[in-house]
Amino acid sequence: MTPSIIDRSTDPRAYRALRRKDPVFKRLIDVFGRPSPFDWHDGGRTGRSLFAAMTLHIVGQQISAVVAFRIYDRLAAACGGLPTASTVLSLGAVRLRETGLSTAKVSYVTALAEAQVSGDIDIEEMAKLDDATIIAELTAIRGIGLWSAQTFLIHNLARPDVLPSGDLGIRRAVALQWQLGELPTAKAVSDRAQGWAPYRSYAAALLWRSLAPVGAESDPKARAIAAEHAAPS
Repeated sequence: MTPSIIDRSTDPRAYRALRRKDPVFKRLIDVFGRPSPFDWHDGGRTGRSLFAAMTLHIVGQQISAVVAFRIYDRLAAACGGLPTASTVLSLGAVRLRETGLSTAKVSYVTALAEAQVSGDIDIEEMAKLDDATIIAELTAIRGIGLWSAQTFLIHNLARPDVLPSGDLGIRRAVALQWQLGELPTAKAVSDRAQGWAPYRSYAAALLWRSLAPVGAESDPKARAIAAEHAAPS
């Protein structure tokens, strides 16, 4: 099946709206510009395959991007190319473990592949579904939590109004930029972000970007660091 083509173009109204909504965003935009929330920093590893992209999200849980890419590359090599549900299942638990996946992540990647093969989900066609349905379908799979589903919506389906409020980077950025004095809870971030709709993905991109030094956009390594999100605490 040919994967859906995802429109990754940005909405020029988004950052104009955020500037009007909060002076903090006006300042951040003046300093950091208008980052695209839909950039997917995978080095071309997953192509247009949404299954491969979600596999990389799972592989990358709680580890650095460098280590995640190394393990994913070994997994792709074992699959003979871009991972698919059938090739992942054909490897079995032992060979999956040999790629560097933890025992837990072997079970998570296997669960995703089983859901795809059984027809419980059709991840390559998820672009046709609304955000809430996608989150419900993905989080029903063992090992895929809300954070992974939300970052998949932003980076792989280019959805404009998603804020991973449990993301540690987002919480740190909110604490810093609004001078809160302490790390806000995920609920506090979510409540604050209600007024940022319908452009919460853009707000997330700007908050993540604010964690990297000014000028980092010219440095590929710094861009990767800025794009590496901390999993929810």
